[in-house]
Amino acid sequence: MHFVPLHDRVLVRRIESEEKTKGGLIIPDTAKEKPSEGEVIAVGEGARKDSGELIPMSVKPGDRILFGKWSGTEVKIDGEDYLIMKESDILGILQPGKAAKAA
Repeated sequence: MHFVPLHDRVLVRRIESEEKTKGGLIIPDTAKEKPSEGEVIAVGEGARKDSGELIPMSVKPGDRILFGKWSGTEVKIDGEDYLIMKESDILGILQPGKAAKAA
């Protein structure tokens, strides 16, 4: 099944956290927090201004993102778990090899 989000919504697949700590301890499923990192799978066309002008999306399929702990609505599509969230719930895009800039 192909899913296309509407307006400024984004379909996200969570990226699971490591099963071991850096010291080698295995973390049981009951002690893991829900990851707040994901991969954008699909995006809507964007929101519209009152004038009807389209506001383009800042994220695209394939982007790795960070989002709030309680963001989005959990859905199951073709047996796989996803989140559907508004673009405004996304905190930022992770870019490999670049350091974060402090304000």
